[in-house]
Amino acid sequence: MMETVYFGTYTKQASKGIYTALFDTETGVLSDLKLLAAEENPTYLAFDKQNHLFSVSKQDDKGGIASFTQDGHLINRILETGAPLCHLSVDEKRRLVYGANYHKGELLIYSIADNGALSLLNKVVHRGSGIHPNQASAHIHFAGLTPDNYLVTCDLGTDAVTTYDVSPNGKTREIGNYQAAPGAGARHIVFHPHLKTAYLICELNASIEVLTYSGYGHFTHCQTVSTLPEVYTDKNACAAIRISSDGKFVYASNRGHDSIAVFKVTSKGLLERLQIISTAGRQPRDFNLTPDNRHLIIGHQDSDNITIFKRDNQTGQLTEISHDFNVPEVVCVAFKHEKE
Repeated sequence: MMETVYFGTYTKQASKGIYTALFDTETGVLSDLKLLAAEENPTYLAFDKQNHLFSVSKQDDKGGIASFTQDGHLINRILETGAPLCHLSVDEKRRLVYGANYHKGELLIYSIADNGALSLLNKVVHRGSGIHPNQASAHIHFAGLTPDNYLVTCDLGTDAVTTYDVSPNGKTREIGNYQAAPGAGARHIVFHPHLKTAYLICELNASIEVLTYSGYGHFTHCQTVSTLPEVYTDKNACAAIRISSDGKFVYASNRGHDSIAVFKVTSKGLLERLQIISTAGRQPRDFNLTPDNRHLIIGHQDSDNITIFKRDNQTGQLTEISHDFNVPEVVCVAFKHEKE
């Protein structure tokens, strides 16, 4: 079976925008790289169930979001002066798109029209700072949904995981705020498919905080695990985190150590580290499990190569297949209908 993989990129050097390639789910081979849409710095991608493609967008000194048809034709853009977004997710029930703006510390909420066109409904500005040099101000890095359909944000600048109730017209009401360890740099969060557990990856201290999620925006800390070998002391910044569809394994990427850390999920939702494996590239900003969970595909921002791992469904561990498929400046790996 052939799956289409979508790659979001920076366009600072060779890249021209959003790319696609075909992935053979039997052989684990990528082929047929194509430029789907010319776009400046489309660094994160998300789909709705109608296969509208939403992308981070930038033009000159303005940044925001763009909407495309599934074959790459532009529907509309919404841009404002200043830095673009860094993360997007889709709320199908409310027909909204959530955007996180790292540099401005802003949460943006957009409505989706029937034809895929976007309209800005609301903007929420975070305030605050942290103890790390990279935490001079608020830096929202993630905006997505909890299992009970509330909006949750991760703020790398304030170490805050903030939950909101959202109305269909995009109005927000804060209902919860969890504080990660000072200086941790809360970046992204994933939820277990059936346990009341969430996994918060923290960029600045190379850790995952395991949290109990009891609903209605309430998180409590259970465990903190490192994503790095004990002997590694050089610079590192964690990036992406994913959980297998069966909830048995969690994966996290290290930039600097340039590796993937693999964890087993215990019956109580805690993590046991199984493996740390090189990604055979520089700066693995994003990766994703294929829809059948049999492979893991990693994009590298600085070495322009894609690494493919075969995944053992029983042990969760990874075995490299290849690392020589080239896509420039990759910072997002996505599939249609991906759950956030």
